[in-house]
Amino acid sequence: MSCASTSALIVVRLDAPRGGVPLLARFSYDAEDPYVVQATFFDGPTALARWHFDRQMLAEGLHRPVGEGDVAFGPHTATDDADELRVALRGPSDEAEGNAVLFVEARAVTDFLEQSYAVTGAGEEFLDVDRFLDELLAR
Repeated sequence: MSCASTSALIVVRLDAPRGGVPLLARFSYDAEDPYVVQATFFDGPTALARWHFDRQMLAEGLHRPVGEGDVAFGPHTATDDADELRVALRGPSDEAEGNAVLFVEARAVTDFLEQSYAVTGAGEEFLDVDRFLDELLAR
């Protein structure tokens, strides 16, 4: 029996003018929302931000640049030749202060995605639109 969700704590590096700032991120996947990976970024116990990523786009970003607008992913090789995922996030305004670039070890993202595929296989995603509409109309 497989569980309906999975999560992983992953260290990410926030790109900053004076070097990378390490942060902790919780990547979560739930079969109830099968196309989405939720990432919550922490500085100690404080949640700094929560983003929702398309799972397929996250996986593709390990191999080629994808995305435009608020979120973009792409492969990156760190100075120590480690493979990373570059995550570019754009905040709600056009000002640079809401933007961030993060680097995540590619192996950690791959491991997390494998866990998510154990919950819901790639291509096996299903969204119960009727149930969604019932919940929406009940409000």
